[in-house]
Amino acid sequence: MTDLNTIAENYIAAWNESDAARRKALLKATFTEDFGYRDPIMQGDGHDGIAALIEGVQQRFAGFRFSLKGKPDGFADTIRFSWNLGPDGTESVIEGTDIGVIENGRLK
Repeated sequence: MTDLNTIAENYIAAWNESDAARRKALLKATFTEDFGYRDPIMQGDGHDGIAALIEGVQQRFAGFRFSLKGKPDGFADTIRFSWNLGPDGTESVIEGTDIGVIENGRLK
C-alpha cells in the first residue's frame, strides 16, 4: 500500500532542499523518470525539468519554505495534498493544492 503522507512529505522536502546533490537524490526517490509537472505559470518534465523549476522558485522566493497543509488524501493511483509557502517561521503568503498520479510509490 502506498503511504500518501510519505509521498507528500518527500515532495515538500524536494522543493525545500537547497543542496543540489541531496535534492537530486530526493527527486529520484519521489518522482518517476518520466514525471511531468504542470501549473498555470510553469511546467517541467523529468528529474532535470523539476530540478530547474525548484531552483527557479527558490531563487524567486529566497528564504521561503514549503510546508504541508493538512493531510494528503487520494484513492487508487491518485494523491491530493495542499501546501503553504512563506518565510520560514511565519505565516504563509502563498497556498496551493497539488494532484498527482502514483506509480510504484512515486509521483508520475
